[in-house]
Amino acid sequence: MSTTGVPAGRQAGNAASIQATAHALAKVESAVAVVLVEGISDQIALETAAAGRGRDLDTERVVIVPIGGAHAIGNFLARLTSLENRLRFAGLCDLAEEEIFRRALDLLGAGSPRTRSDMERLGFHVCVDDLEEELIRAVGTTEVESLFAAQGDLRSFRSFQNQPAWRGREPEAQLWRFLRSSSRRNLRYVRLLAEAAVARHTLPRPLDALLTAV
Repeated sequence: MSTTGVPAGRQAGNAASIQATAHALAKVESAVAVVLVEGISDQIALETAAAGRGRDLDTERVVIVPIGGAHAIGNFLARLTSLENRLRFAGLCDLAEEEIFRRALDLLGAGSPRTRSDMERLGFHVCVDDLEEELIRAVGTTEVESLFAAQGDLRSFRSFQNQPAWRGREPEAQLWRFLRSSSRRNLRYVRLLAEAAVARHTLPRPLDALLTAV
């Protein structure tokens, strides 16, 4: 525990998030399209998928901005739309935050979306239930475990599966929790899973549709 009372790992994660947001915002002035996402994992997945499809988002002047949590969406939309009307907007959120994004778009007067289809027409897409679950479904449990084996994490995953709280649970739930139990592990595998999904032509629909839109 740090002297501030916040765990050191969380401090490092917060610092990385702030740095990633600042770096992305520095590129907004020359951008033609801005994609607002909840966090770094979403940014990594989208940038990895775009690169896997041969796209160079920097050259295209498409900037993916991690906003540090869904509740910041309203502030970011207001801040960026006040710059210039030339910017195109898109976004990605988890199912639990869908209503937060919808309200923010409604308050901004951006088409007053009432349904998920309305949001998609505005370029905003929803992961069910979240990014990691979408990627696990897209790649498949067998392939995810193969990635664990290649990365030297399969033994740790087997040990995790034998924990009383997770023994006998659905493989998808076990994989999801194992990924989410470490932020560093999660970010590493989000990249690997996005690469695998592109290679298998099974990129989750929300990511595929969003990249197509921008």
